[in-house]
Amino acid sequence: MLDLSYMLNDMTTERYDNRVRKLINVTVTNPYSGQSAVLTPEEHKLYTEIKQAEWDEDYDTVRKGLDKFSRMNASAYMTLLD
Repeated sequence: MLDLSYMLNDMTTERYDNRVRKLINVTVTNPYSGQSAVLTPEEHKLYTEIKQAEWDEDYDTVRKGLDKFSRMNASAYMTLLD
């Protein structure tokens, strides 16, 4: 069966492998531009931490998180956070 769920424009869509019940990918959509990027679980965790730090106005954590995220996945950084 062909999986086209990555094409949905949800804010965040978590997909699981039903046999192993392991998180495999997360699709995140930029709420301002509508563009999406597929993130690994580690990248998604860091993205969530960055957005929470923005909300908490913890700009030192935001700066460090953005620096790390840009080195992990430059394309997703440009799509979601730049």
